[in-house]
Amino acid sequence: MSVIWERPEPSERRRPSPLSRERIVRAAIELADASDLEAVSLRKVAAALDAGPMRLYRYVDTKDELLELMVDAVYGELPPPSGETWDAVLRSIATGIRDLALRHEWFADLLGSRPRFGPATLAHTEASLSALRSTGLDDLDALTGALETLNVYLVGAVRKEITERRAERASGLDRREFQRATGPYLARMFATGNYPVLSEWVHDARHRTASEVFDLGLDYLIDGIRNRLPR
Repeated sequence: MSVIWERPEPSERRRPSPLSRERIVRAAIELADASDLEAVSLRKVAAALDAGPMRLYRYVDTKDELLELMVDAVYGELPPPSGETWDAVLRSIATGIRDLALRHEWFADLLGSRPRFGPATLAHTEASLSALRSTGLDDLDALTGALETLNVYLVGAVRKEITERRAERASGLDRREFQRATGPYLARMFATGNYPVLSEWVHDARHRTASEVFDLGLDYLIDGIRNRLPR
């Protein structure tokens, strides 16, 4: 299989609008940031670059390849993970991925798919492994388990947060406005006496912000990993 990372970029003869993979990827990211991945196609990217679609096929064969390039480009925005302890490194990785998804919401849609092997993605993985090993977490099974568990948490937590943000935009109601809109209905349902525990939870439990929920989940996750590490 021809891998795009090993396929040389064609030389561009002089044209009114010269192309490169970097320009194509930047245009695709701008389209996705403004809308979503449905807004990205080789034809739409070509239109944004004022170029014929067939010219783009000299650089990228398929939309899947374009997505691969886009993911790697935004991975290049991530700072290397840091921390003096393994749990600090895991927090650094997690907050970096979350921040990236909040800047590029479409990125959340691609989390959890097959492994990515672009140079920026590989560099981030290498930096993550090196940072964890530098803290003394050098058991490969423990290191792998910690990263895989963190990845599962990130896929769920980040996708949930992005889905909620999209729902707010689609409805035109923020969290408080949604609560006010649905409050009377819930009050009538709770008044039936059929949902006593749920009623107590809604009225008395602490309802955290998205950032607080993310950090709390990360605390639980790290506590669980700590209990499984070799003594």
